[in-house]
Amino acid sequence: MSKLTACERLEIIRHKDRPTVNDYIPAMFTRFMEFHGDRLYGDDAAIIGGIGYLSETPVTVIAQVKGRNLDENKKSNFSMPHPEGYRKALRLAKQAEKFHRPVICLVDTPGAFCGIEAEKRGQGEAIAKNLAEFMTLRTPVISVVLGEGGSGGALALAVCDELAMLENALYSVISPRGAASILWKDGTREKEACEVLKITAENLSDFGVCDKIIPEPEGGAHLSKEIMADNIYEYLVDAVYRLNKMDIDTLLQQRYHKFRKIGMFAE
Repeated sequence: MSKLTACERLEIIRHKDRPTVNDYIPAMFTRFMEFHGDRLYGDDAAIIGGIGYLSETPVTVIAQVKGRNLDENKKSNFSMPHPEGYRKALRLAKQAEKFHRPVICLVDTPGAFCGIEAEKRGQGEAIAKNLAEFMTLRTPVISVVLGEGGSGGALALAVCDELAMLENALYSVISPRGAASILWKDGTREKEACEVLKITAENLSDFGVCDKIIPEPEGGAHLSKEIMADNIYEYLVDAVYRLNKMDIDTLLQQRYHKFRKIGMFAE
């Protein structure tokens, strides 16, 4: 396992050539068909969703989109979803529940968009509803953190039966820059915040939050997109097979206890 610091991993996951869902979806899913819109306001390019086949199993895929260049990043709002993105995700998850399809969420966002227009359209409510609804969704849910897993923007797609993280991925209650801005009133100290937050895959595995660490090629996923896609694919095929065999009520009970046991506190 890599011995890189959280700060060094942050540099890797922000590498301009790091694979995104636009690379992974075609490599892992066949006959993928994208669906659009939340049926309330509009479509959000920061979240792509649709149905496809993982091996021979029909699945619903919900993924946060990071651009591979400036134009793609502008289109996807730099992977910061609006409320309609989360409502689209919930619509597709409910459809998956109806047709007994496993849900696969690919998480890669610095956080939900915090602009005035997003707040006016109910950003907090949209995220909170996803948290509540995904907790009781009667179909297997698997989430994979591909790079950045920031704040509630990531958690809205990470209430799941199994959470996997790529080896260099980070997953945090708040982005390092956001934490630095709050704690020290200085966003430029985000690298320092990275180390304090304990947000690497190994940290989260030790805390019982991350269930599986998916290895990356030495130096980062961008050095071999094909190997990285194969590694994620193999994990997903195994996880879907295992979770599909479980009784749904047992699965929901385990999902509930998975989140109830997270955290340390004293009274």
